[in-house]
Amino acid sequence: MHPETPYEITTLTGEPQPIPRPVMLPEEIPPGVAWVTLPGGARTLAYTPPPTAPAPQPVAARPVPTWAKTTALLAPTIGGGIAAAGIGLSYAAPGLIAMSHALWATVALIAAGAIALPVLLSACRRGAGAGPAHITQNITAAGLFGRASGTINHH
Repeated sequence: MHPETPYEITTLTGEPQPIPRPVMLPEEIPPGVAWVTLPGGARTLAYTPPPTAPAPQPVAARPVPTWAKTTALLAPTIGGGIAAAGIGLSYAAPGLIAMSHALWATVALIAAGAIALPVLLSACRRGAGAGPAHITQNITAAGLFGRASGTINHH
């Protein structure tokens, strides 16, 4: 072992070989280049990969908000309710159709009554009397702001 070299490299022949000292000073070495020791023991300059940025720290998982939990729990319930309502309407459809026909018949009866009732009443009045009643009214007043009086005569 040499006194100036702290390490020894032995070759296949078993003879110790000193590690050669760098020829360049560390401040002379350009960026991206470094001294490396090869598997055979020789030291040389070589390009080294640039240091990679450390991996970002994983973001801590935030708890799920209460409104999201509530919505997630209500969604199947509301969907099931809508499905049940659809099934109920499919079973009720024949009855609903019959009720709509009955309502249209009621509307037609009311419309016919609204037209037929005045015609019927006027026909009954004509047949009962000799004609329409005559009313005569006489009104008299004395002066511009005087009190008015009158008489009504039925004929």
